[in-house]
Amino acid sequence: MIQNLKPWLLTALALYGLQSAHAQNPFITNQFTADPTARVFGDRVYVYPSHDIPAAPGRGRAGWFVMEDYHVFSSANLIDWTDHGVIVTQNKVPWVKPDSYSMWAPDCIQRNGKYFFYFPTTPKDTTINGRGFTIGVAVADKPTGPFVPQPLPIKGVRGIDPNVLIDKDGQAYLYWSQGNIYGAKLKDNMLELAAEPKTLSELPTKGLKEGPYVFERKGIYYLTYPHVENKTERLEYATSTSPLGPFTVKGVIMDESPTGCWTNHHSLLPFKNQWYLFYHHNDLSPNFDKNRSVRIDSLSFAADGSINKVQPTLRGVGLTSAQQKIQLDRYSRLSKQGATIAFLDTANKFQGWKTVFSGGGGWVQYNGVAFGQQKLKTVSLRGTSSAGATVQIRLDNASGPVVAEVTVPKGAAWQEVKAPVLAFKSGTHALYVAPKSGAGAVEVDWVRFE
Repeated sequence: MIQNLKPWLLTALALYGLQSAHAQNPFITNQFTADPTARVFGDRVYVYPSHDIPAAPGRGRAGWFVMEDYHVFSSANLIDWTDHGVIVTQNKVPWVKPDSYSMWAPDCIQRNGKYFFYFPTTPKDTTINGRGFTIGVAVADKPTGPFVPQPLPIKGVRGIDPNVLIDKDGQAYLYWSQGNIYGAKLKDNMLELAAEPKTLSELPTKGLKEGPYVFERKGIYYLTYPHVENKTERLEYATSTSPLGPFTVKGVIMDESPTGCWTNHHSLLPFKNQWYLFYHHNDLSPNFDKNRSVRIDSLSFAADGSINKVQPTLRGVGLTSAQQKIQLDRYSRLSKQGATIAFLDTANKFQGWKTVFSGGGGWVQYNGVAFGQQKLKTVSLRGTSSAGATVQIRLDNASGPVVAEVTVPKGAAWQEVKAPVLAFKSGTHALYVAPKSGAGAVEVDWVRFE
C-alpha cells in the first residue's frame, strides 16, 4: 500500500506518475480495466489490460466499449501493484483510425531481449487487411516501454484478441478471434505471419467465441477462451498435443457471471509455484458492464491435467499485512443477515466500498492477514455510526480471541479511531469483525494495526 512506501520511493512514484493499487478483487481500483493478459518477466508479474473509459460527446459510442489507450501494471507479489502509465495510445499509432476508441484486448511477449506488444483496433486504411479490426505490434526494450508501434499492422490478420505462444522449440504462434478462433505461425521477427492462418474449428459452433489464450503444461496445449453458451460469456478450455490442434473441448474454467456481466476475458500463469487466473468483472460499474475491472484468483489442475473450476472471490489472492489498510468489504465470508457491502460514494465508485452493519448480528470475515512476529500495539478503524457503536475484532472466527474493541463515537462523519490491541498473536490469521452485542448500526471502511 502506498502509505507504507519509503519517502524516496513516494517521491519517485509521484515524479514518474506511477500509482499503487490493492491486492483484493478488483486489484486495480483507480480506473476501469479489462481483458488482462498477465506475463512473468524476470521476478515480476506484468499485466497488460485494455482500458475502458466512459463515452462522451466526440469520444466513442454511447452504450458500448470505449478504449483509447493501454496501461501496464506490475507486481513482485500479486499484492502491491504499480501502474506504469500509458504505453500505447490510438492517436500515436500511424495506421490506427485516431477516433476509433477500439483498442481492445492486448498481449505482450518477450523474445531476444525485446518486448512485443500486440493489440487490435480499427485501421484508418481498410485496403490493408480489409474492413473491421486488425492487429498491430509495438516493440520495446523493457516490459514497461517505451513501446514503438510498427508503421503497419500484421499483414493477413483480421480480428481481435491477439495472443502469442512461444513453443518449447522456439516457434512462435499468433492466435486471434473473429467469429472463429484462428492460429498461425509467426516469423522469427515476431512481426509477420510465417504461414496461412488455420481455423481452430473443433470448438463449439453455437454462440460467440473469442479471446483465445494458449499455454503449454506437461506436454498438453491448452486453448482457453470465453464462450457464450447461454446469455453471457463463461471461460472454457480445450486441449491438444499440438499448438494448432486438433483440439478437444474439455470443460469450463469459470461459470457465467451471476450478476449478468456480458463479457469475461482472461489469462493464466504460474508464479512462485502457484497457478493463477486473471479475468474481469464489472465490480466498479455494476449497472453498466462495458466498464470492467480486473481480478485474480488461484487456479489448480487435477492429476489428469484437467483444470479445476475457479470460483470467483472478492478476497483475491495473497496475504494482507496487518499494518496495511485491510478492506473488510473484500471479504472471505459475510453473514447472510445484518451485514452488507455498499459503495463509499455512489457518485465516485473508484473510492471503493464499505461494510454496513445494521446492528442485527451481522459479521464479516477476512482471511489471510499477516501479523508478523513483532508485537502490534494499536488498531485503527475508519468508521461512522449515527448513534455510536463498538466494533469487536476477533482472530480466526466467531469464538476466537478478541484482539480489540473499537468504539466509533456518535456522529454522521467518517472518523478514524484507535484502540489498544488486547491479545496480540503472531503469524497469519483471519479477522472476524462484528458490532459488539447490543451495539447499534455502524459502517466500516477499513482497519489497520500498528
